[in-house]
Amino acid sequence: EDQVNFRGFMRTLAHFRPIEDNEKSKDQNGPEPLNSRSNKLHFAFRLYDLDKDGRISRDELLQVLRMMVGVNISDEQLGSIADRTIQEADQDGDSAISFAEFVKVLEKVDVEQKMSIRFLH
Repeated sequence: EDQVNFRGFMRTLAHFRPIEDNEKSKDQNGPEPLNSRSNKLHFAFRLYDLDKDGRISRDELLQVLRMMVGVNISDEQLGSIADRTIQEADQDGDSAISFAEFVKVLEKVDVEQKMSIRFLH
């Protein structure tokens, strides 16, 4: 579909809500909020996993890179970026990036901060 309803739009936007200090100590038995580190990583992974098979292939990575940079980079340069990304992230040698490998690559990245949008009140 080429459309998003309001509920879907708000659910997507919720992933980018910053985590406040008082939220970090909430009930551990309750549902995990959409803006948790884990849910932010799953959300980001799904942006690349276009065929939803649980793996990011070179072709999927190339498609997303093309959408992000358009015609500003040559196909050869994009291919080189995709190859290097797969090479650095792929630990099991299947020429794709699994969710576990994706998480491993981003383990030192402050995902909570980088995937947050502060809205004006």
